[in-house]
Amino acid sequence: MDDKQIVDLYWARSETAIEETEKKYGRYCHYIAYQILYNDEDVKEVLNDTYLKTWNTVPPQRPDPLKPYVGMISRQLALDTYEAQHTQKRGGQVLLVLDELSECIPDNDNGADIGESIALSDALSRFLLALPQRTRNIFVRRYFYMSTVAEIAKDFSMKESNVTMHLLRTRKKLEQFLKREGFDL
Repeated sequence: MDDKQIVDLYWARSETAIEETEKKYGRYCHYIAYQILYNDEDVKEVLNDTYLKTWNTVPPQRPDPLKPYVGMISRQLALDTYEAQHTQKRGGQVLLVLDELSECIPDNDNGADIGESIALSDALSRFLLALPQRTRNIFVRRYFYMSTVAEIAKDFSMKESNVTMHLLRTRKKLEQFLKREGFDL
């Protein structure tokens, strides 16, 4: 079943929409949540919450495509769960990734207005679209999917040291880009 048909099921308030979403994107959402939480029980909760939140937000949203929409919901719910647990024992990868990004992304914990958040999101999108595809894929794997350097190295047939250097250079470029865009780092 394609995304449009699944979204139409949500709009018709058919519970089949949740089943079809799980069938089509369950493994994808599981991967995202597991990379953050490293615990199957927590991931199951996140997946259930993902389907519920999708049910509650479609309608009024009409996501096209559906995959990144449910992926972002899963990711945010997993990060919320991780933060609520306040532990460094599980998901240590999250702290490492967030620490790496803290060098080049402005801190938004101070309750900055929504306009600034939207501007940052737009700037990040433009930065990523300007990157070569391979560089963009490596960056997204690390900082969206929270993959380890070892996983990325294996998947891209690279040495771990090359991946680390690649990410460092991309973060530096991002930092320079955001400064040119007028963001306070």
